[in-house]
Amino acid sequence: MPNPIADPLVEVADTDTQSDLVLIEATPAGVATVTINRAARKNAFNAEVIVALREAFETLAGADGVRVVFITGAGATFCAGADLQWMADAADYSESDNRDDAMAMAVMLKHLHDLPALTVALVRGEAFGGGAGLAAACDIAIATKDARFSFSEVKLGLLPATISPYVVAAIGPRRARGLFATGRAFDAAFAREIGLVDEVVADSEALAAARERIAAEIMACAPGAVDKAKRLVDEVAGRPIDHGLMEDTARRIAHARMSDEGREGVRAFLERRPAGWAG
Repeated sequence: MPNPIADPLVEVADTDTQSDLVLIEATPAGVATVTINRAARKNAFNAEVIVALREAFETLAGADGVRVVFITGAGATFCAGADLQWMADAADYSESDNRDDAMAMAVMLKHLHDLPALTVALVRGEAFGGGAGLAAACDIAIATKDARFSFSEVKLGLLPATISPYVVAAIGPRRARGLFATGRAFDAAFAREIGLVDEVVADSEALAAARERIAAEIMACAPGAVDKAKRLVDEVAGRPIDHGLMEDTARRIAHARMSDEGREGVRAFLERRPAGWAG
């Protein structure tokens, strides 16, 4: 697949108007941005968008030098959830076809979750249904204060099923039950209170400033260690603190100390110089 560091604009599947559904932009330093490019449809999901996002995440996972991936939407909306025409078409699908359709969404979200680089959702406007799930699947979410969120599937007789593992991990079971069951909308301040959002900023300009700050911060972090730190959370979450877990964590830090990154990081600290990976 194309390397976005070498080829900053990666084209994906075209819509019937020949415009790109999802864009990847990347700098030589490894700052990548994935943009859902359906502003006229509030960046809503359909089958083609989901495939394009999965391909974008696969491309970034296989590209050398990617340090941080920002997820955003074109125009004033992050992602308004499912496209209405897509939902209408799905009403005529068989149960097997619907299962395959939903599995494509689940696979796309897992590719996002498994990216080795830090992932950051930049949320403006609406983040409804799958859009809120997309934010939950990222490592960090930052929203403007006027952003709105909702898990409104029950109002259509549906379920927020494929996004639920990421949302429950972000906000906890009790909050998820209440929000899933009522489908009510909530603002960015509440999203931060419950853990769906990490930071709320004033406006789009402040969102851009937060993006630049995070891009600068990640350059001080060893890329391999970032990936392993993310996997560490997945491995220890929910496990009892027993001898097996203690042995596992001790093995991980011992391996990190002996790694090239670990040795370089300690040497750089003692020599009072930037590490080799620092941008």
